[in-house]
Amino acid sequence: MYRKRIHRLLDKWPGKERFGLYRFMPLFFVLGAALEFSMINWHVGETNFYRTFKRSRAREIVDKELLGR
Repeated sequence: MYRKRIHRLLDKWPGKERFGLYRFMPLFFVLGAALEFSMINWHVGETNFYRTFKRSRAREIVDKELLGR
């Protein structure tokens, strides 16, 4: 029952004859942009994903320099 509903919904998505499976690509671009936007602008306390990433990357570089010399 649930599978038939999903199949029916996917069949109603426009562009099936012309684009085939690629007709869903704009949806995935929008979802990816929304994820990226949330990672940049969604703060938990004073930190977000990019601050955490930059901090860990900086630590890796410093550790590499200290152990390399």
